[in-house]
Amino acid sequence: MAAKKACSSGQAWFCTTGLPTDIVIEVGEMSFHLHKFPLMSKSRKLHQLIAERHQNNAAGGEEDEIEVDEDFQHIALPDCPGGAEIFEAAAKFCYGVKVEITASNVAAVRCAAEYLEMEEEFAEENLVAKTERFFAKSVLRSLRDSIKALKACENLLPMAEDLGLVQRCVDSITAHASAAADVSSLFDWPVSYGGSRRTVTTKLSQSAVPTLRNGVDDGIQRNGVRSSGVTSALAVADSWFEDLATLGLPFYKRVITAMKDKDLSAEVIEGSLISYAKRSIPGLSRSNHHQTSTKTAASAASHPLPSEEEQKELLETVISNLPDSNKKINSSSSGKVTTRILFGLLRTANILRASVDSRSVLERKIASHLEHATLDDLLMPSYSYLVETLYDVDYIERIISYFLEEMEATAATADSAKDDNEDESPMCVDKNKLLMAGKLVDSFLSEIASDANLKPDKFCDLALALPDSARVFDDGLYRAVDVYLKAHPRMSDEERERVCGAMDCQKLTLEACTHAAQNERLPLRTVVQVLFFEQLQLRRAIAGTLMATAASEDEEDEGTLASAMEEKRETGTWRISSAIRENQVLRLDMDSMRSRVQGLERECSSLRKAIERMDRGPASSSRGKLVRRLGCKFGTQVCVSHHGAVVRPRKS
Repeated sequence: MAAKKACSSGQAWFCTTGLPTDIVIEVGEMSFHLHKFPLMSKSRKLHQLIAERHQNNAAGGEEDEIEVDEDFQHIALPDCPGGAEIFEAAAKFCYGVKVEITASNVAAVRCAAEYLEMEEEFAEENLVAKTERFFAKSVLRSLRDSIKALKACENLLPMAEDLGLVQRCVDSITAHASAAADVSSLFDWPVSYGGSRRTVTTKLSQSAVPTLRNGVDDGIQRNGVRSSGVTSALAVADSWFEDLATLGLPFYKRVITAMKDKDLSAEVIEGSLISYAKRSIPGLSRSNHHQTSTKTAASAASHPLPSEEEQKELLETVISNLPDSNKKINSSSSGKVTTRILFGLLRTANILRASVDSRSVLERKIASHLEHATLDDLLMPSYSYLVETLYDVDYIERIISYFLEEMEATAATADSAKDDNEDESPMCVDKNKLLMAGKLVDSFLSEIASDANLKPDKFCDLALALPDSARVFDDGLYRAVDVYLKAHPRMSDEERERVCGAMDCQKLTLEACTHAAQNERLPLRTVVQVLFFEQLQLRRAIAGTLMATAASEDEEDEGTLASAMEEKRETGTWRISSAIRENQVLRLDMDSMRSRVQGLERECSSLRKAIERMDRGPASSSRGKLVRRLGCKFGTQVCVSHHGAVVRPRKS
């Protein structure tokens, strides 16, 4: 179809159909050698230009025929939208060649078709109708393709604006973003938009299915996906946040404004703004500094960094469109990421010298997420030559004041809700947030205490900025005071007492009291207070131990008594049953003994009768002799069971 060759003025494009070309169209540095008839059959503009040249050639006369003919061969189109590449696509369409239209070039082809007046009234199935059909049925039905088309419109102004392409893309992006957030928040399903068609996937990925062990979710993360499979709206929208961040600032502002007018969720808007700021402003986050520097160096050639003024305008735009500070963060991980980016924005705002209102908005936003901050986030260098300290301390005091204001507002709201519904008793103050803020401030004080330019008044003001309820123990504050006293050995006694007065000696643990009692840097009055409260704590500890021991003994006695009563009750029941069994056994023994006694009585009676017969017989004389020889005399005794004593038998 075509071949490109180099020429003196640039590149030349030749139509190799076998017929000699009769017209040259110049678009930029490219010269297109074409034929009149295909162009005039599709483009009204080219038809008119060629017709005018033909009329001028006919009116010029025969003497200037050669010169006019050469002028007639060339037509310049310097204002053709999209340049030579898009005109090439339009020229191929005039020749009947299939043209590839995508989301990235459909806006340019549509503008070129409008510029060349390739309308349906001039020729059927013309390029305007083709591009409009593709734009409406394919591009606007996909979120990602709408973003690509809107990005292409940046180089097509004002024609793209006049044709309504920009507004239609903005409306499509807003509608798809709202639908994605609604579907994700309603079903907790991931929604993805890709390709040139709308593909809404409402199926849980296999990696997001929780792993069950004996029917119980073990909570282990597999492949970086939490086992519960719940996907928030921010995670779902993260796929198109990066695509939206490729837009220029004017178009991006229009998209964000449309999202806010459509009441899109604050989480999605904030996530989009942060993603846009991370892409456009280098060095926002310290954690990914090496990654961002590598990516910045790699993409610096294709996407040059904006200037300082452009970065300042972009930063103020992002800050002004941030949602209100009362928005709650769902998870701690996302809260830490958001807070880190907010600190990065504030650091960049200080470097670029943004407006005071912008910095105040960021500080209030940080105050609402202060429980997610880390010590590394708080350590912000002083960028002003008027500040002597290494790190900025004033902005920390402002953030703490905003934090306390929000806590008071929350407490007031909780009180009003409690008055409206007396059955419920909501907590007036979030103690956990306050305690975390206290630990964070103590860590910050310990870090900056070694600064030689930090004044005692500034140290005390920051230490006393939080209420007493923000610290359960003052060990962290004592550590900061000790570091400050060590770094400032030339302070007066009055300043030492003022610095030490920032901590409460009653809230020191025994370990801290032991260390403070031996600390030579502390004033004498502070040491005496520490020793006094240490003794008081020891007494309380001993008293508590004794009371606990007594209480345990009482409980043990009560338990012993109760167990004895129970044992006695059980023993009584057992004894009754055992006595019944013993009586039965004794009754059986007595019956057997009675039968044995009766048998013995019968034997005794038979023996008595036998003895009586022996006494009456002849053997009695021999028996008497035997008795006399032995020298003893026995009396016959008979046991009678019916008598209580032994009776002697009658003499014969």
